[in-house]
Amino acid sequence: MIDGKVVVGISQGDINGIGYEVIIKALSDPRINEICIPVVYGSPKVAAYYRKALNMESFSFNQAKDIKDINPKRSNIINCMDENVRVELGKPTEMGGQGSIAALEMATTDLKNKQIDVLVTAPINKFSIQSQGFKFPGHTEYLADKFNSKESLMLMVGTAMRVGVVTGHISLASVPAMVTTELILKKLRILNSVLIKDFAIRRPRIAVLGLNPHSGDSGVIGNEEQTTIKPAIETANNEGIVALGPYAADGFFGSDSFTKFDAILAMYHDQGLAPFKAISFDSGVNFTAGLPVIRTSPAHGTAYEIAGTGDASAEPFLQSIYLAIDLYKNRLQYAELTKNPLNAIDPEKL
Repeated sequence: MIDGKVVVGISQGDINGIGYEVIIKALSDPRINEICIPVVYGSPKVAAYYRKALNMESFSFNQAKDIKDINPKRSNIINCMDENVRVELGKPTEMGGQGSIAALEMATTDLKNKQIDVLVTAPINKFSIQSQGFKFPGHTEYLADKFNSKESLMLMVGTAMRVGVVTGHISLASVPAMVTTELILKKLRILNSVLIKDFAIRRPRIAVLGLNPHSGDSGVIGNEEQTTIKPAIETANNEGIVALGPYAADGFFGSDSFTKFDAILAMYHDQGLAPFKAISFDSGVNFTAGLPVIRTSPAHGTAYEIAGTGDASAEPFLQSIYLAIDLYKNRLQYAELTKNPLNAIDPEKL
């Protein structure tokens, strides 16, 4: 932190999508510089292109050579691309992929070195970013590898719900074999810990979804609920984790059941993210839980189809910044409460 403000690193993402539009719109909000110091890892040339294209030339960045050169009262940008960079609106390109990984690598290095406090990532194209330096399905797996974190969790955060997934960016055909009692239990432990330490929830209630339609209908449609999911829930309960289920996903989201829990653990990507985005697309945030650092991103993708039109909403990106700041401060507060033996307390009673 500098002068009591959180230093927020922002990786530019894909230069041909809506990344710069939502970044510039978000940082144009006058509240931003009062609560944090934004540092964009990207390209001043690309930023200037979008400022002109979006008729937002009244906004400007402080161009910093490196993290030590930032202005604590301005929104900053650090160049990590060649001056020959070319924007091709709405298209996945090799240059777009190279720019994504260059920004992410530089931001991650500064995050590791504690030069920035949190990282907010603009959307990438998962195909064009693939390279020698990036052979991962997405940000979650990349950051878990860079921070040597064996266990992480994709957690979608919105005003209506928080949804984590047992399996992330894998094919649907691979899901049943990947969903094991051990993996579910690991994700429940991460989720419970994160809700306590990062979200300051005293005794979290977690709903666990089934794998099969109607949660297997007592084995008629599948038995993973009985053989795999329930044993994980029972073990979690024995460890003091308040996990309930398994619930049939359709009825769970179709009713108001999701409002009665602090978080939901889905078995696979679309089971959790489809209902989440249906409800919270305009404000949803993706939080990589379980890492020793804070990383958030908007729940949407590159949105090539509206790139350069000015139609992209900055709200999800703003919420990503706000959430990152809140999580960082909550984590500091938790550490302060628990570091002194005289203040030692049961985390479940926080």
